[in-house]
Amino acid sequence: MTIKVKICGLKDEPALQAALAGGADYVGLVFYPPSPRAVGLERARTLAAQARGAGVKVVALLVDADDALLASVVEAVEPDILQLHGSETPARVAEIRRRFGRQVMKAIPVAAAGDAEAALGYAEAADLVLFDAKAPAGATRPGGNGAQFPWSLLADIKGKVAYMLSGGLSPDNVAAAIRATGAGIVDVSSGVESRPGEKDPALISHFLRAAKARHQD
Repeated sequence: MTIKVKICGLKDEPALQAALAGGADYVGLVFYPPSPRAVGLERARTLAAQARGAGVKVVALLVDADDALLASVVEAVEPDILQLHGSETPARVAEIRRRFGRQVMKAIPVAAAGDAEAALGYAEAADLVLFDAKAPAGATRPGGNGAQFPWSLLADIKGKVAYMLSGGLSPDNVAAAIRATGAGIVDVSSGVESRPGEKDPALISHFLRAAKARHQD
């Protein structure tokens, strides 16, 4: 099976075009102001339309968003998936999926043994789980920090939920991450940037080649 790839935190045309040309399966747009990758609704609308036109799924990333923000994003961007990257409870995740009629992905922060088991609580509420590294102390955002967690921490949980792997992935380590976890979908943001919030089209292309070269049995 060919590995699927999400390029997250896109803000401009060159980065989007690199993602589309390289065969990205998902593109992520961030709606969380503290993030250097945050994008406005009008810019997001334009980028999302181009991605959809290329047959790529659009993911809207939000953190503990209220219904008003969710409604504005859904109306403007028409995302395929809502990525919930905050402290949303299973009940809140289920409510968002029902209210907005979109697939929902819930981020689960991982740093130590047992953290990944939190995903089981979202098995019914979310369509997909995103295993990401837990944000370091003092971080201003829950993801996109370039941090990596020990992939072995997924050993007891990865077969029990549908998931995407994130957390410190880069062109140099994504193949090893796929081998270690068996992940069928990988997600990258900071690992394809020249500096926080600035995507490097060459790194995007490199990441996509490295990930797509890996296949699962």
